[in-house]
Amino acid sequence: MSRKMLVLGEIRDGALRNVTFEAVAAAKIAADGGEIVGVVIGDAVQSLGNEFIHYGADKVVAVENAQLSQYTSDGYAQALLAVIEAENPEGIIMGHTALGKDLAPRIAGKLKSGLVSDATSVEEEGGNTVFTRPIYSGKAFEKKIITDGMIIATIRPNNINPLEKDESRSGEVTSQSVEIKDLRTVIKEVIRKATDGVDLSEAKVVVAGGRGVKSADGFEPLKELADVLGGAVGASRGACDADYCDYSLQIGQTGKVVTPDLYIACGISGAIQHLAGMSNSKVIVAINKDPEANIFKVADYGIVGDLFEVVPMLTEEFKKLKVNA
Repeated sequence: MSRKMLVLGEIRDGALRNVTFEAVAAAKIAADGGEIVGVVIGDAVQSLGNEFIHYGADKVVAVENAQLSQYTSDGYAQALLAVIEAENPEGIIMGHTALGKDLAPRIAGKLKSGLVSDATSVEEEGGNTVFTRPIYSGKAFEKKIITDGMIIATIRPNNINPLEKDESRSGEVTSQSVEIKDLRTVIKEVIRKATDGVDLSEAKVVVAGGRGVKSADGFEPLKELADVLGGAVGASRGACDADYCDYSLQIGQTGKVVTPDLYIACGISGAIQHLAGMSNSKVIVAINKDPEANIFKVADYGIVGDLFEVVPMLTEEFKKLKVNA
């Protein structure tokens, strides 16, 4: 059964985040041959429409308003609900990011619809869109369908492959005017605490450190390895609590959930709360001096040794591989 699906584009630093294109791929499955409508919200964002279309959207609606230059749940909800009213879709897909986790439940509540959050795969079975999502900290998976009302779902970054970019695709990019009123929150200034470089939640390679890095300076070898691999640096809660790094790098049950192609755990013991945030990574490499560390139980490859000896060796070897590639 074909459906019209909306996909909310998530914007960072003036560009669409990769999870937007993953959401388009998920929406294509749910649409089952129906129309994909991209939505971009912000101030002067209409120019992003063509890239949306190159990744699979059939048309794009841009809601532009100076009051939407920074995300607020009130403002974005008003804008998205106005587009929903105008387009009358059968479903909405967005990323399971900080924005999506805040906005999706609000929209579902307003529309009195169900919500499937943190989906890692989407299938079409017997006329139903079936979402698979992890439960019990990733120890099991459940399949969910929405039986009544609009399909609303958030997808976990790095789990659904985006469609191949096709710059020959064309589609209509229109602007919709929406009056934003009664905002309860106004963003005056944004102070970024996260490090520059690859977004941790979307990184294909993550090099993470735990208490075993011993200090803030202990993260320097990890940063160098991450730079060589084009990845991002993460941390366990233990490292954050010890003030070795900022909490924006925390991976785990109370931090970010990541699913990179390669996860390198350095000096991380493998507490269950940390495993909940990274155990679904495609390949896990653990480096730890303790051969009995719990992290080795989930690792595909384990190195028993001092991370301050092993990590620089890995960095040098990867540098050689890049030079010879």
